[in-house]
Amino acid sequence: MPDIVIHVVASALYAGLALHFWSTRWRALPAVRAPASSPAAGGLSAWERAAILLPMAIHGALLYAELFARGELRLGFAFALSGMLWIAVLIYWVESFFYALDALQVPTLAFAAMTVPLPAIFPGRIAVQYAGSVEFVMHVALGMLAYGVLVVAILHVGLMTFVERILHRPRNSSLIRLPIFPPLLTLERMLFGMIALAFILFTFTLGMGIAFSESIYGKAFRFDHKTFFSLLTWLTLAILLAGRYIRGWRGRTALLWVMAAFVFLMLAYVGKSFVLEVILGRT
Repeated sequence: MPDIVIHVVASALYAGLALHFWSTRWRALPAVRAPASSPAAGGLSAWERAAILLPMAIHGALLYAELFARGELRLGFAFALSGMLWIAVLIYWVESFFYALDALQVPTLAFAAMTVPLPAIFPGRIAVQYAGSVEFVMHVALGMLAYGVLVVAILHVGLMTFVERILHRPRNSSLIRLPIFPPLLTLERMLFGMIALAFILFTFTLGMGIAFSESIYGKAFRFDHKTFFSLLTWLTLAILLAGRYIRGWRGRTALLWVMAAFVFLMLAYVGKSFVLEVILGRT
């Protein structure tokens, strides 16, 4: 079966699940007063959890084959975006055992559906000279993990913003009592857990990048566009965590810092790669 067909199958499965969650959790949201046994009562059923696992497994197998299994290492914005969303789906699948995060399933699965086919359409470039470097492979793998965790954090930011707006509109306040919306404090606690994890992963990513640069170029840093925005992302996350610990930052202040870190992250790699590969047609 051609790779593009497998990509389309995985994308269609994600899209079908996103439509299912939209229909059962969101479409009739203003009128829903769900009994405890209904899907809208919060939490995934066993079949829904198994159904998400199917496209996630196909997606993960495709990424592994495209990135590592062929004896070559491909780089590009398509692989970065696809990897980010696979990790985001994986995190939500694991979190579904502990929290009812039904409100986030629709955007996560919909974005995953859009990014699965991208590597087949935009194959990027082969980094043959770096494929045998353990430091570089670890740098790429840890970077994707950090990117994925930050994607989850930014989706949490979106949901928190939505819940806060509902709280300021009394006539809609009954919506946030629906089980598909976790309590705001729970979301905030989860958000900072994600930020701390992203910061740790980013620290290791930069460390592996330094080790790789030392082994290949004989110096710790090649100060370029990617390095500048990667360091800016790391610094933004560090300041946010310090502000949370020292000043008790939360709410809108924390949300703005997370959004800034996400923008810097996109500029560090995905944005540049997109311009080079799609707009300028270079690989």
